[in-house]
Amino acid sequence: MLNMTLLDWSIIGTVFSVTMLLGIAVGFRSGKNQVSFFLGTRSLPWWLLGTSMVATTFSTDTPNLVTDLVRQHGVFGNWAWWCFLPTGMTTVFLYAKLWRRLGAVTDMEFYEMRYSGRAAAFLRGFRAVYLGLFFNIMTIAAVSLAAVKIGGAMLGLTPVQSVFYAMLATVVFTSIGGFRGVIFTDFFLFFLSMVGAVAAAFFALRLPEVGGVGGLLAAFSVRPELGWKLSPAAWGSTDDLIAFVIVPFAITWWSIWYHGAEPGGGGFLVQHMMAAKDEKHAMAAVMFFNAAHYALRPWPWIIVALCSLVVYPDLAGIKAAVGHVLPESQCGHDTAYSLMLARMPAGWLGLMVASLLAAYMSTLSTLLNWGSSYFVNDVWKRFWRPGAGGAELVWCGRAVTLVLMAVSALLALRLQSALQTFQLLLSIGAGTGLLFLLRWFWWRINASCEIAAMAGSFLWACVFFFWTDCPLSSWQQMAVSVALTTACWLPFAWLGPRTDPAVLREFCRRINPGGAWKPVFDEAARSGEPIVPEAPAQNIPRALVCALLGCFAVYFAMFSTGQFIYGRYFSGTACALAALAAAVLLAAVRMKKRSVTPAD
Repeated sequence: MLNMTLLDWSIIGTVFSVTMLLGIAVGFRSGKNQVSFFLGTRSLPWWLLGTSMVATTFSTDTPNLVTDLVRQHGVFGNWAWWCFLPTGMTTVFLYAKLWRRLGAVTDMEFYEMRYSGRAAAFLRGFRAVYLGLFFNIMTIAAVSLAAVKIGGAMLGLTPVQSVFYAMLATVVFTSIGGFRGVIFTDFFLFFLSMVGAVAAAFFALRLPEVGGVGGLLAAFSVRPELGWKLSPAAWGSTDDLIAFVIVPFAITWWSIWYHGAEPGGGGFLVQHMMAAKDEKHAMAAVMFFNAAHYALRPWPWIIVALCSLVVYPDLAGIKAAVGHVLPESQCGHDTAYSLMLARMPAGWLGLMVASLLAAYMSTLSTLLNWGSSYFVNDVWKRFWRPGAGGAELVWCGRAVTLVLMAVSALLALRLQSALQTFQLLLSIGAGTGLLFLLRWFWWRINASCEIAAMAGSFLWACVFFFWTDCPLSSWQQMAVSVALTTACWLPFAWLGPRTDPAVLREFCRRINPGGAWKPVFDEAARSGEPIVPEAPAQNIPRALVCALLGCFAVYFAMFSTGQFIYGRYFSGTACALAALAAAVLLAAVRMKKRSVTPAD
C-alpha cells in the first residue's frame, strides 16, 4: 500500500463528502416523478449539460485506454477514438435539435414515433434491454476494471475490495440524487478530474528517469513510433497506418455504433439533450462536449503514457510492480497509468486518488441513471405497468440501479484490459451506424431494417470473435462486418413492411427533420390532409458544412496543443491560427439564413 499521509486521506474524505452532500442536496426533489428523476425537469442550461457529458466520458478507464494505445501504437494510436469527432459534429448540427423536438423521456421512444406496429414496440423494448442492460453493463464493467487496476497499483487493494468500495459509494449517491444530482456534481467533479490529470502529467515529467520534456523528446529519436508522423516508417507497418488512420476516417466514424459516439446521437448523450431548456441549449451542450472531449482532455493522459514508456518500457516491469496484487491476465499496458500515478508526492497523491474517485463516480452515476431510465420507461411502464405512478417508477429505477451495479461488478472481475472491451463493443456495433444516420431523413427505412441491422452486426461480431484462426487482420474484419451488415439491412428498406403512413405524417409534423420526405408530404396533400410542421426543416447542406468546419476547428486545436508539447512552436502557432479561422468561418456560416420548404 502507498505511504498515504493524513493530508492525502483528508483530501480524499473532503472530496467524497462534498460530492455526496452536493448530489443529495441538489437532487432532493428528483424523487417526485420519472421526468425529474431521469431528466431534471427539462430545464438545464448547455454549460451544465455539456460539462456533464465530458465528465461522463472522463472516466477511470479512459486514461487507461489511452495509455494502452500509446504504449502499443504510439500517439497516433489514439485515432482509434479521435476518428469519432465527425460523428459528434454531425450530432451537433444535424441531430441535437431533432432529439430535443422529440420531447421523450428516453431515445427508445423514437421507435414508436418513427415506426409502426408490433415491430416498433419490439424494437423499443428489445433495444432498451440490449443497450440499457447488456451494453451498459459492459461499459460499467470496463470502467470498474480500471478501478480494480488503480486500487491494486496505488492502494494495494484486491480486485474484490476495489470494486466493492468504489461501487458502494456510487450506487448510494445515484439512487438518491437522480439525474439532477448527477448533473450538478459532474460540474464539480470534472474540474477536479482535470486538475488531477494535469498534475499527473506535471509530476510524471519531473521523474528523474524521464528528465522533463527535453528528456522525453530525446526518447523520440530512439523510439520514432512515439511521434506522430503520418508515414509507414513511423509506424513500422503499413497495416497499422491503415488500421488507425485510414479505416477510422473511411469507415469507422459513420458506420459503427459505440457508446458515447453513436452516429446520430444516442444513449446518455440524448438523455442530456432532452434535458436541455431548448434546441439551442441542446446543440451548444453537444458542441462544448466535443470540443472538450477531443481538444482539451487527451494530452495530459498522453504525456503520462509517454513517460510510462521510459519508466516501465515493457510488460515485465509492470508485472514486477503489481503482479503480487493483480492477476497476471490484468497486468497489461493500461496498468502503467496507475503505476505512474502512484509515484506522485504526498498531498498531490491524495488529490489524484480523489480525482480518480471523482471520474469514476461521475461516469457511473450517469450510466446507472441512464440505464435504469431505459428499463423503467421503456420496459416496466411501457409493457408491464402502464398505469404505474411516479413514486413507483422512481423506486423501480433505484432497484434497477442496484442490479446493474451488482452484475457489472461480477463482470469487471473477469475482464482483462480496457482496449479489449473497447474493441469488442466496436465489433458488435459495426455496420449499424449508417442506418442510424439515415433513419431521420429517409422515409423508406422501417423497423425491419433496424432488426436486420442488429441481427447482422451481432452475427458477424460472433463469427469473427470465435474464428480464432481468421486470416483477416482486425481492420479487415471490421470492414467486412460493416459491408455484410449493411447488405443485411439495406434491402429491407424496399422489401420490408412499410411504416403506417399516419405515423410518418405525425413524425414529419412533429420533428420535420428535412431530407427525403417529399413523398410523404405529397401523399398527405393528395389525401386532403396536408402536413403542417411545428418547426421549420433544417438546411442539411449548411449543417454538413458546419460539421466539417467544426471538425477542422477542434482537430487543429488538438494538433496545436500537441505541437507545442513537442516543442514545435511554429507549427503549433499555425495550427492554432487554423483552428481560429475555422471557428470564425463556422460562426459566419451559422449566422447565414436561407429559407427552406417544409420538406426540404
